[in-house]
Amino acid sequence: MKNSLLFKLILFVFLISVFSGCDLDDDNKVPEDNYIVDFVKHKTYTVEQIKTSLSLYAFIYPELQVIIDNLKHGVEVYKITYKTKFDGKEIIASGLVAVPLTSGSYAILSYQNGTNTQNSNAPSVSPDYEMYQLIEFVASTGFIVSVPDYLGFGASSTMFHPYYDKKSTVESVTDMLWAVKELANNYLQVVPKNDLYVMGYSQGGWSTLQLHKYIEENYSSEFNLKASACGAGGYDVRFINDYILEQTEYPMPYYIGYMINSFVKLGDVTNPTTDIFKSPYSERILKLYDGKNSGDDINAQLTTKIADLFTADYRSSVNTNVKFASVVSTLSKNSIAAWKTNIPTMILHGTADNYVPYKGSENLYNDFLAKGVSAGKVTFVPIPGADHGSAIIPSGVASLKWFIGLNK
Repeated sequence: MKNSLLFKLILFVFLISVFSGCDLDDDNKVPEDNYIVDFVKHKTYTVEQIKTSLSLYAFIYPELQVIIDNLKHGVEVYKITYKTKFDGKEIIASGLVAVPLTSGSYAILSYQNGTNTQNSNAPSVSPDYEMYQLIEFVASTGFIVSVPDYLGFGASSTMFHPYYDKKSTVESVTDMLWAVKELANNYLQVVPKNDLYVMGYSQGGWSTLQLHKYIEENYSSEFNLKASACGAGGYDVRFINDYILEQTEYPMPYYIGYMINSFVKLGDVTNPTTDIFKSPYSERILKLYDGKNSGDDINAQLTTKIADLFTADYRSSVNTNVKFASVVSTLSKNSIAAWKTNIPTMILHGTADNYVPYKGSENLYNDFLAKGVSAGKVTFVPIPGADHGSAIIPSGVASLKWFIGLNK
C-alpha cells in the first residue's frame, strides 16, 4: 500500500515537472518558419525622406499628391527569400517587403510587376528602381507591401521565367504572402492583418486577377481579400494571340515570343518553334530570353512585321488546325475569364493601348456584368488617350487612391 502511494506521488511530481517544462519551452519557443528562408534590411526611410522623393516625382506625375497627403510612417525595406514549389519540387524564390516603422497591425498589399526580361530589373535585385520605390513608399500610408520577383528572377534566376503560366504564378505569389506574414509575425514589430489588397499592371494585371480568383476560391478564410485592381492585363491570352495575328505590324513582338518560349520550356506547347515562327526567328526564340536581354534587345532580334515573323500556317489556322492543338489549349488554360466574384474589382486600361488591346479589358468588364456581378462591385476605368506606357502611373495611382480610402 505504501509502495503504491509512493509510486503515485512520484508520478504526480514527474507529470507536474513535464508540464511545467512544456510551458517554459513555449515561452522561449523559437519561431517556426515554413516559408521564409532569409531576410536582410535594404533601407530605412523617414516620412520626410519619402515626402521629399514623392514631391519630386509629383512634378512629373501630379496624381501622386494623393499618396503624399496620406503619408504617416517611416518605412523599412527588406529583401527576402522564401520557399515555394515549381513542377512539384521545392525552389527558393525572392522579393521585396516594405513595412511601416510604427508598430501596429496593418493590411497587406501585394504588387505584381509588369513584363520584365532582365534579372537586373527584378524587384529584389533593383529595389531602388523608380516604380518599385514608389510602391515601397506606399507602406508609409499604412500597408505591409509585398513585391514578388516572380520565378526566374532574383534567387531563382538560374531557371527560365514561366511567363503567363497561371499555376506557377499564383502559387509562388501566394507563398510569398505566407512568407511576409512569417516575417512580420516572427521578426518585426508589425502585425499583419488578414486584410489583403492586390494590384498590378500589364503582366502584373493578369497576375493580379489570377491571384484574386485563386485566393477567393482557395484561401478566403486565411486572407480577407478586400479589393483587386488590375491594369492592362492580357487576361484572355487567346484573344491577345488572335489580335497580334490580325495586325500587319505589332510593335512588341517580344511579348508573344516570351509566351511561346515559356510554354515550350514548360512542356505545354509541343510544337517545334519552326511550326510557329519563320526562320531566323524560330531559331532565336528559345535563346533570347536568358535573363540578360532587355525587351528592346529582343525586339531588335525579331521583327514587327507579322507576315515575316509567323508561318503562314500559324497565321491562317492556329485555331482550326489540329497541329496547333497544344498551343490553343495552353493559351486557353492560362487565360482568365470573368466569374461571379464577391470582391470589389477595378479594371483599368489606356484607350490608346496598342500593345495589350483595350478591347480585352472592356470585354472582361462586360463579362463580369453578364455573370451577375454588380456595377458597384466591378468598376471599369478607361484612361483616355493613354497607351500602354503612359497609362502605368495613372492606373497605379487610381488603384492606390482606392485602396487607401478602403483601408481607412
